[in-house]
Amino acid sequence: MKLRHMKLSRWIALSPLALALGAVGQLRAEDLPGAPSYQAAPCCNLCPAAHDASRYTTDYQKNFITLVQAQGDWLFRSQEDLRTEFDTSALGYQRMQQLHDAFKRRGIELVLVYQPTRGLVNRDKLNPAEKARFDYDRARANYQAMLGRFAKMGYQVPDLSPLTDEHAEQAFYFRGDQHWTPYGAQRTAKIVADKVQQMPAFAGIPKREFVSKVIGRMGKRGTLHNVAGQLCGSSYAIEYMDQFATEPKGASGGDDLFGDGGNPQITLVGTSHSGQNYNFAGFLQEAIGAEVFNAAFPGGGLEGAMIEYLGSQEFRDNPPKILIWEFSPLYRLDQDSIYRQLLALLDDGCDGKSTVLANQTQLRPGSKTEVLVNSGAKTLANRNGRIELDFPDTSVKTVKASLWYMNGRHESIKLEKPTTADTNGKFVFNLREDKDWAGQTLLSMELEGPESGEPLEVEAKLCQRQAMSQNAQAGL
Repeated sequence: MKLRHMKLSRWIALSPLALALGAVGQLRAEDLPGAPSYQAAPCCNLCPAAHDASRYTTDYQKNFITLVQAQGDWLFRSQEDLRTEFDTSALGYQRMQQLHDAFKRRGIELVLVYQPTRGLVNRDKLNPAEKARFDYDRARANYQAMLGRFAKMGYQVPDLSPLTDEHAEQAFYFRGDQHWTPYGAQRTAKIVADKVQQMPAFAGIPKREFVSKVIGRMGKRGTLHNVAGQLCGSSYAIEYMDQFATEPKGASGGDDLFGDGGNPQITLVGTSHSGQNYNFAGFLQEAIGAEVFNAAFPGGGLEGAMIEYLGSQEFRDNPPKILIWEFSPLYRLDQDSIYRQLLALLDDGCDGKSTVLANQTQLRPGSKTEVLVNSGAKTLANRNGRIELDFPDTSVKTVKASLWYMNGRHESIKLEKPTTADTNGKFVFNLREDKDWAGQTLLSMELEGPESGEPLEVEAKLCQRQAMSQNAQAGL
């Protein structure tokens, strides 16, 4: 609720009589000045700037184009929350199929938790005019169709459509934030658990009982409310919600959290929805009846947690039988640089591969440095090439590379790791192989140095990998 306060009149000075009475302890309550009083009431609707997409100028604000006023202080986003289309490009479907197949080769079943939007779930919070404009039936049908496309590729896909058009007492989403509430996470976990328990891979996973408990209250300053405040200069009340924690049944004080269960054979990766605040991993453990290793972290977006997990020693030493990947429809599924990294990591980077080019050098601040040069004109088509970069400084989060090819063509690629997590300083990606890029031969690669400070050490390597199937190479 937006807050506004009445003007307060202050008692500036007491009369001499009142002072005298107070001195002898005879000052009556009715002689005292009134205590400050405030009134809280619903304020205004969104300001005109919130309805103007051109006013959303920062990268952060552009995720919220454009805010829609709903009941009370509920807000929605017209593009993301009230979308009716759920789809990706032909390239996106191709890459998602390749990703599924790569996991399958590793013996890992991938479960996709494709969240329903705020509009699908909490449309009852929309004002009548917006509710009438939102084509709920079309949105729900297209959402279910997208789930079907994922399932056709071979993914395990829990059907979350029963959660849509909810009228539950405890809301699925926060009224001013894009995240689900712990109650939304709990309801989602039960549906995901039903799917996991039906999977053949689940039969051999050790079972264990867990219990979730309310441990206090959490206060949420909503992201939608925050953007509304930036655009309109308004403020909203903090929304409070129960906070949960999950522990093995019979454990005391959180002891024996992983006990004798060994290494969890189910892993969760995903967005900030899978972070600790909402206890999604805990609810999954309770509903599934088995341990779940939570590799998700806030700020990782669609791919951040997945890339870090696949590049970790934990994944190499203890790969899961089931990997649960949670993400929202707002993320584009045809970002090719993501798949070039994921597919390279699932093939263990350059480990055990023949090295074609290698170099150790320093990246100078404020300039580009040539780190690989194919001076011997070695022939290695992109379809068989992979780049690995190792920075001893593990705080490196961004790599900007320019790759030049023998025929004069070039490409630029930017790789980013989340600033919210510890990373290992390693970047791995396949050379570009869509359309007619698969047959290109690398000539050289340049990396941008840091903006300032000391030079950065880096080891760069071009290694030979096995080409994908002919169908995968064909591109679009």
